[in-house]
Amino acid sequence: MVDACLTQADGHAERIAALHMIEPRADRPQTIIVGADKAYDAEDFVNELRSMNATPMCRRTGAADRRRSTAAPRDTPDTPSASASAKRIEEAFGWMKTIGGQKKTMFRGRDCVGWAFTFTAAAYNLARLPKLLATPA
Repeated sequence: MVDACLTQADGHAERIAALHMIEPRADRPQTIIVGADKAYDAEDFVNELRSMNATPMCRRTGAADRRRSTAAPRDTPDTPSASASAKRIEEAFGWMKTIGGQKKTMFRGRDCVGWAFTFTAAAYNLARLPKLLATPA
């Protein structure tokens, strides 16, 4: 996890927070690849990512959910790498809920819960560090 931000879950705040977290990294010369689940497959979010030199790797909603079409551009197909990135994200949040104690936090207030969420995200990174640093045989 590169960054963490606690938001009120209302369907839009998560996408806005994601754009704010990506913005400081948008001035890099190479394209940023952003992994996201199908909730981020919205036209305004995808267009903002494109304007920030970022490539969305979000699961497309058109194939599984016939009620709405996909906003992901044609050059970003629903590939196995998009599925893998979505799986990696869900794995991190699953760990944070079960091992990190974020399923039902004991803190109250947005500031305290946000601090605990960020701390748990850092702990997840530390737990994954040996696997990330291992050299392939």
